[in-house]
Formats: sequence, C-alpha cells, structure tokens
Amino acid sequence: MRHYGPHRNSINTPGHAHELTFSCYQRLPMLSKPRTCEWLADAIEQARTELRFDLWAYVFMPEHVHLVVNPREAQYSTSDFLESVKQPMSRKALAFLRENAPEWIPRLQKQRGGRVETHFWLRGGGYDRNITEPSTLQKMIEYTHLNPVRRGLVEKASDWKWSSAGWYQGEEPNRLKPDHIPPEWLA
Repeated sequence: MRHYGPHRNSINTPGHAHELTFSCYQRLPMLSKPRTCEWLADAIEQARTELRFDLWAYVFMPEHVHLVVNPREAQYSTSDFLESVKQPMSRKALAFLRENAPEWIPRLQKQRGGRVETHFWLRGGGYDRNITEPSTLQKMIEYTHLNPVRRGLVEKASDWKWSSAGWYQGEEPNRLKPDHIPPEWLA
C-alpha cells in the first residue's frame, strides 16, 4: 500500500515521464458515478491540451486515479498539470453535490483555522514517480491497468470502462483516448 500523504516530491526533469496517483477525500468512492468520470476525463483532456502533456495510460478507480503522462515541453510542472485536472473537476463535482445531494457536503468538510473547507480530493499532490526507462514505463502501465483486476472489480483489465487498457486492446471503452507512445519508450 502506498502512502498518500499531504506532500509529494515533484521532480520536473526533461525527458522523464510520470506516474501520478491521487485520491478522493477520505478515500471516498467519489469516482463511482459515470458523470464524475466524464468530468474527470474532460479535465484531463483540457489539461493535456493546454499544458502539452501526453497521456499514455490511466485508470479511474472509485476512490483514486492513476495517470501515466509525459510532458512534451522541456520546461513543465507536474504540479500545474495536476492542479489543472483536479481544480475544475472538483468545482464541478462539488457544485453538483451542493445542488443535488447536499447531505454529502458535511462528509467532505474539514475545519481549518477559522474556516470550513470542502474537499473533493485528498489534500496534497498525491504520488509522483518519475519514469526514465522503457522497462519501468511498461511496468507502470501494467500496474495501472491491473488495478481493477487486483481489486476484483473485473476479470480482465480491458473490461474496466475508465481505463486505457481497452484502448490498448483495440477497443474504445470511453472517449479518453491515450496518446501514442514513441518507439524509444517501447524498447
């Protein structure tokens, strides 16, 4: 089990890909609804376009997310990428809950100083692992894709709708198509 603490070391080195993991607040299954996954897919699509990141693999689990990304620019920030994914998605989900399921809001609140904060995501950046070798990339993609299988949610990875595993099998399980991995990363 990985530690999902509030702080993450982010090393933005040119030429490195990243395996990013982040969780819902209190590890609640907030990504179990299709609409929430659609909002997350929209946010990822927007962030990868605006910040020029390739999305090589992903899985949305009910309470956490794994992304394997590669920045296309030498100067980049995985923190900016995560913020660009998490903030708009969180705003949309919390607005939906306030309007349609306000009974959920107290479960997502925490007293901080003199104010009450409402969270969709666990505080902090999550986990960021730099990937420098093709063999490590393949292991990270496999690890990412097998999350729902290890959990017993599906028998094979490509059966999980919110995963790039289906795309790797030539299927189109959702609209978040992963980017092509360059040959030098597949050695």
